Amino acid sequence: MFDFLLYPVSAILWFWHTVFAVPLGPASGLAWSLAVVFLTFTVRVLLIRPALSQVRSARRTRELAPQLDKLRKRHKGDRQRLAQEMQKLYADNGISPLGGCLPTLLQIPVFLSLYWVLRDFTPGATSNHVFDRAGVESFRNADVFGAKLGNWISQPAADLAAFGTDHAHMLAVGLPLMLAAGVATFFTMRASLRRAETTSPQVAAVTRVMMYLAPVGVLVSGAFFPMPIAVLLYFLASNVWTFGQQHVLTGVVEREAAR
Repeated sequence: MFDFLLYPVSAILWFWHTVFAVPLGPASGLAWSLAVVFLTFTVRVLLIRPALSQVRSARRTRELAPQLDKLRKRHKGDRQRLAQEMQKLYADNGISPLGGCLPTLLQIPVFLSLYWVLRDFTPGATSNHVFDRAGVESFRNADVFGAKLGNWISQPAADLAAFGTDHAHMLAVGLPLMLAAGVATFFTMRASLRRAETTSPQVAAVTRVMMYLAPVGVLVSGAFFPMPIAVLLYFLASNVWTFGQQHVLTGVVEREAAR
């Protein structure tokens, strides 16, 4: 489904690996790790514009909170009429409910493309999209403290051995990454909760639940599902970026409003 994105995503990964391979070496696990992190940052930079629109939309929604409360009280027993009136209020004020989800939705195909690019660094492969045989071998030979970036914790021991690693090394690297990614997810969701509480009680309730479920999901996915170490790096980098971006863009929008 996302085949058309596999080449651009692998090209960005190739570019950053080429950059970091100069000082660190092409088979360096650090070079490949930084390539994944900067791939994440590159995608997030490209999404700055819709993310800024999302923050602006959220601020306008907060300003409409008193009117939304009146609509909820007025149409308490008529959900259909309430939805229509809320949709009209949003439209009159130039707010798109979909706009709040757009940056997240745009990241999904990128994440899936990265996942499949990493899965295609297989033993014996002569190429992987923009990577040639040398690139494939470089990735396969790279490790971080003995853990291979393209493998996952729940993988059978025989498969790990074929890549030159084992469960002990995968756990030693994967577990701290999962915990760090889970913590970053929690704080990102908590920051989102603070904004949701001033706009929609329903969204705030869902966000409050997700604040605890999402980090658990990261841990479960990393431990029991085919989640490569490099994808855990992607999760961590993405959530750290989101946490910082929320504060920066919120400050930009607040200064715009003050002017």
